[in-house]
Amino acid sequence: MDPITKLLYVSLISILFVTIIFKLLSSHKRLNRNLPPSPSPTFPIIGHLHLLSDLPHRSFHELSQKLGPVFSLQLGNRLAVVVSSPSAVEECFTKNDIILANRPNFISGKFIGYNYTSMIESPYGDHWRKMRRLLTVEIFSTTRLNSSLSIRQDQVKHLLRDLYQVSSSTFTAVNMRIIIRSRLSELSFNNIMSMISGIKCFNQGEFSNFEAKEILNIIDEIFKLRGVSHLADFLPFLRLFDYQNYEKNFSALQKKMDAFLEHLIGQHRLSNGGNSMIDHLLVLQVKQPDYYTNDIIKGLLLFMILAGTETSWITLEWALSLLANHTKVLEKVTAEIDAQIGQDRLLDESDLDKLPYLHGVILETLRMFPAGPLLVPHMSSEDCKICGFDVPRGTVLIVNAWAINRDPDVWEEAETFKPERFEDGEVESGYKIMTFGMGRRACPGVALAHRIMGLALGSLIQCFHWKRLMENELVD
Repeated sequence: MDPITKLLYVSLISILFVTIIFKLLSSHKRLNRNLPPSPSPTFPIIGHLHLLSDLPHRSFHELSQKLGPVFSLQLGNRLAVVVSSPSAVEECFTKNDIILANRPNFISGKFIGYNYTSMIESPYGDHWRKMRRLLTVEIFSTTRLNSSLSIRQDQVKHLLRDLYQVSSSTFTAVNMRIIIRSRLSELSFNNIMSMISGIKCFNQGEFSNFEAKEILNIIDEIFKLRGVSHLADFLPFLRLFDYQNYEKNFSALQKKMDAFLEHLIGQHRLSNGGNSMIDHLLVLQVKQPDYYTNDIIKGLLLFMILAGTETSWITLEWALSLLANHTKVLEKVTAEIDAQIGQDRLLDESDLDKLPYLHGVILETLRMFPAGPLLVPHMSSEDCKICGFDVPRGTVLIVNAWAINRDPDVWEEAETFKPERFEDGEVESGYKIMTFGMGRRACPGVALAHRIMGLALGSLIQCFHWKRLMENELVD
């Protein structure tokens, strides 16, 4: 055995030995705490990691049926608490909101969070509050959203023209699904890119379709790599040999995205003025160069691109699929648009308040098929209690939004697509539907997401007739 291999084996054995001792000491401490119930058995080193699947929200839901709406898991070296009821979530983000406002330092945050400095990955504190305030004022305030109205209208009109042109040809069902998916992702990407940089992408100018598709592919790969179930986040010794090339792959994606963002910033420096988010950030950089570094700016931009691209187009695709499968709902929302808007003009964003049933369709889509079935994980900064159970400092909190959204004790006919449930507006309040998160760390872009989804979906319904190609076969 060569010296390097021998050293590696000795290191691994040492790590395993230390981990076992740590577990034994931790077990002694656990005996004195009223932790949430956990499944048996708990294996050495891995704990409950063997219970996770490729669809962890479903695994957690099955466990909650046996253990209750609040239970704990030992995921490698991390204790996690999973909550699956509105009352437990409400307690988390009211009584314990500040304590649970932190994020666990997962590997992904090192790369897409610019070493845990971006708004989504940074710990709760002065820096995070400054980033949140900046986004709230510069991008997501009512004034700023109203001023960017023309961007969303132009992007939706471009989508309608594009679909009109391709609809004159004959496509198979598979081809049409591919076309819709690509056009919706382009819509979301164009919209957010125009807002943060003033630059248009697909078929509209500054970037070629190839370049824009490359960025969308990178975004897609980032979402595939991200998550709460990568083993190296829970078994640190796997990082010694970069298990599954996870960090290598993330680093490669980050370098590509970083080069793209540097290019955007460089273009705006040369332009000397403008009214985009990048222009405002560069003005702040001149005033406070030590704080608003390029990495801080790029972290904000990447957060906007990731948060503003994937969720919207996935929700729109699900909504169109559900409407095609539920013809009576489609007829009802079409009748609402015809009655309120007619066919003499295109639907406008200001019309959305007159279309409550359309809003219900979007909310019901978010309920049944949330783009993020599990909310972005939180982490406790101090010991606290949830539903009477002890939650130690450093515990990862996982909210299973998917399970709450389909809980028959919360929702009548939970597995049925029923937009009417939102007509009285009462179900929107409280902690029943939480696609965009809850508490201080909730997504600040909720209003923007609803505006672009409402405008896009309403326009697609107004301008085109939708139906399944095979009447007896549901759209999957």
